[in-house]
Amino acid sequence: MKTNRRDMTPETALNRAAALCARSEQAASDVRGKLLRWGLTPQQAQEVIDRLIDGGYLDDERYARAFVNDKFKFNGWGRLKISHQLQAKGIDRAIIDEALTRIDEAEYRETLQRLLQARAQSTGNKEPQQARAALLRFAASRGFEPQEFFPAVDHILNDMGYEQD
Repeated sequence: MKTNRRDMTPETALNRAAALCARSEQAASDVRGKLLRWGLTPQQAQEVIDRLIDGGYLDDERYARAFVNDKFKFNGWGRLKISHQLQAKGIDRAIIDEALTRIDEAEYRETLQRLLQARAQSTGNKEPQQARAALLRFAASRGFEPQEFFPAVDHILNDMGYEQD
């Protein structure tokens, strides 16, 4: 049942937001947006946010750790893409950096290799430079760092028998 915007009191909004935060991790900026759409003033929204933080429902550090874990493990995103998405949600740079350090280096490289190998199978019989360009674009679009994906792409192409210039 939807609550009419006019009928949303700060206390009702607090209860709805607390229930939302209890179901899944939320960024404070996302919750603030919902509160404003529910008709709260910016001051009321901030008061609700403060109460949610005090109650342990909202925690940007916890949210950033969960976001990094999920986007890396389930979506195959690299550090750059994850970082940009968290910045867009208004997460502090120090929190983002700390959360990104939780990615295991060996697992990071293995994930990149696995994604590139799967993508390389779909390159078909492209010319070596076209195949290389396609893999480089793919790795960059996934948010991996160039210093990580350039050597990985070259290694995969060598394994596939492409001659490198």
